[in-house]
Amino acid sequence: MYQSQTVIGITPARKDPPLADCVWPEDALHYVPDWVYTSQAVYELEQDRIFRGKTWNFVGLEAEVPEPGSYKRSYVGAVPVVVSRAEDGSLHVFENRCAHRGAEFCRHGQGKTAEFICPYHQWSYDLKGNLQGVPFKRGVNKAGGMPRDFRNDEHGLRKLNVTTRHGVIFASYSHDVEPLEDYLTPEMLMDFDAVFPGRPLKILGYYRNELPCNWKMYHENLKDPYHATLLHSFLVVFGLLVAGNKSAMTVDTVHGRHGTMASAKSEDKYATVSEENKKEMRSFHDGLRLRDDRFLEYIKEFDSPWSVTMQTIWPNLIVQREMNTLGVRHIIPNGPNSMIMQWTMFGYEDDTDEMQRHRLRQGNLMGPAGFLGLEDNEAMKFVQEGVRRSSTDLNVLKLESGKVGTSDSLISEAAIRAMYQYYRQVMEF
Repeated sequence: MYQSQTVIGITPARKDPPLADCVWPEDALHYVPDWVYTSQAVYELEQDRIFRGKTWNFVGLEAEVPEPGSYKRSYVGAVPVVVSRAEDGSLHVFENRCAHRGAEFCRHGQGKTAEFICPYHQWSYDLKGNLQGVPFKRGVNKAGGMPRDFRNDEHGLRKLNVTTRHGVIFASYSHDVEPLEDYLTPEMLMDFDAVFPGRPLKILGYYRNELPCNWKMYHENLKDPYHATLLHSFLVVFGLLVAGNKSAMTVDTVHGRHGTMASAKSEDKYATVSEENKKEMRSFHDGLRLRDDRFLEYIKEFDSPWSVTMQTIWPNLIVQREMNTLGVRHIIPNGPNSMIMQWTMFGYEDDTDEMQRHRLRQGNLMGPAGFLGLEDNEAMKFVQEGVRRSSTDLNVLKLESGKVGTSDSLISEAAIRAMYQYYRQVMEF
């Protein structure tokens, strides 16, 4: 006789409610509905109101496009774009979509060129995104071709507003978005400018990986100091972020969308943790040691009281400074249940050879398989699986209940509440 069986791991995802039925819980500060992470309709609305709204989106570093003709592929939200430096040295960002039939014309991640040529019908564009050539524009033997009133200057690529700060390139679909300095706010500029003080940057390498989770979870993760001392053995054992250390979770006071998780490492290479705190942290392991202690050396080089800053710039940028390893992480949404993370590791042009080796050595903390990144990636995957498949429909945010924004405590969810308070306003939930 046939007996039905439940196969673990292939439970179908719940059907998400239509957009009209997406109503936030009454206690809006302390609960987040699951459909925020799983709904295709919500995801599409985010692309329009957030990434193509009045926001500055990170698209690259000037060191990646150092001279005229340099270009790189990038993204604004899910939309592929090209960042290029024109002959006059100016920077431009335009959609990677041919104005003719929509093909992604730029196929290489980075390079140098005099023009962009679509591989399909060979329409060509200059480094500013202007249409400059159409094959057989007037037809052949007086037959076919474009109409007489066709004008090249009316069929260029869609161009975005572009600005920079200290070598970091941002783009926006909005041409009346606030100036970047106002957008970042004074609270965020302090730590942003510590990493980007105007010194020329040197690219050290890239990572790229897909995470099977919603793009907002990465913002949450770096506005969540609570998990850092519980999930990451490396952080707590080696004293990089430990409950009891001097630390802060700072949120911008204008909108609550940006944040900086910061900590000051003690002078000791290995953490000193009270017996009381050890009982709360299963990730702490007495006696764990590194064979190469150079990994834990912090060379003070920044105008900052912190040895670690992880800064979230809404909506798609993470600026990481973990002791002396530096990098930016570019969040690329890939549907409601997936995101792409592009990591760019860098130092400064005037670094000594010894400092560059030190940065590369400490860089093992980061990346898809880094001592820290691996645990975050897996944890966020687990969350996405849970919200997609369970019958429960709410997430709880009650640590330091009622507080919104900056907190002096690591045991707090005040920064996440601030982000979703802003998110609800933009999305009109």
